[in-house]
Amino acid sequence: MTDPTEPKAAKPRSLGRKTIRASLQPRELMTPTPDLKGVWKAKVITLFPTAFPGVLGESLTGKALQEGRWQLDTIDLRGFGIGKHRNVDDTPSGGGAGMVLRADVVGPAIEAAQKHATANWPLIYLSPRGRPMTQDLMQSLATADGVTLLCGRFEGVDERVLEEYGVQEVSLGDFVMTGGEIAAQALIDATVRLLPGVLGNDASTEEESFSDGLLEHPQYTRPAIWQEREIPGVLTAGDHGKTARWRREMSEKLTRERRPDLWAKHTRDNNDGS
Repeated sequence: MTDPTEPKAAKPRSLGRKTIRASLQPRELMTPTPDLKGVWKAKVITLFPTAFPGVLGESLTGKALQEGRWQLDTIDLRGFGIGKHRNVDDTPSGGGAGMVLRADVVGPAIEAAQKHATANWPLIYLSPRGRPMTQDLMQSLATADGVTLLCGRFEGVDERVLEEYGVQEVSLGDFVMTGGEIAAQALIDATVRLLPGVLGNDASTEEESFSDGLLEHPQYTRPAIWQEREIPGVLTAGDHGKTARWRREMSEKLTRERRPDLWAKHTRDNNDGS
């Protein structure tokens, strides 16, 4: 007879080509996820491994994960903690509020994550002081063999770790979050969708925002009239040349109005190339 006080076994979830089940067993005693040869892989060092795959397990990225077009591996930072209570942080040297992730915790976690990494495998720390996430960065990461992401918490990470391993710092935006997990998911999503076969239509990534330095043009679909608003006639006239010109003009107009920084860069790059 089953003991009603005993916790129920977690329902298995299918991720990639393997079925992963939640477990209380320490990660170092578990069998690591086998690598699929030639498949782009994201490794995430985090205090909250159960936050993944999160939204990455849905829609096109989730379908691609199940099909084995990319892989996801989480490394539980707590497993590298110090002492009986697996401590991962300590007070800032010199005083100040908050806590800092320890070098002797994060360092071993990075070494474990990078053990089989190739030369074309960036190591990134999600940090508000890092370079901003851009489409150019995502396109670069999509051509790598994989990426390892370090999700910070508290007041950040001991600077010596970043120096020792040559960690790149990347920011989701000019604001501060409670941790790097959401930023890591955003970076992975933006990269995975650029991998071959994920979207199913390569033209989709060629025509969207930032692909040529401009914001994307407005999009419309049926019904032809909604709330007394009509689809622009140029899009229903069947003249593909006029449609292409209209879309380009709208992209330029939106970029000038909403992102003068992008417009200035776009203009500068075009002038340099002429």
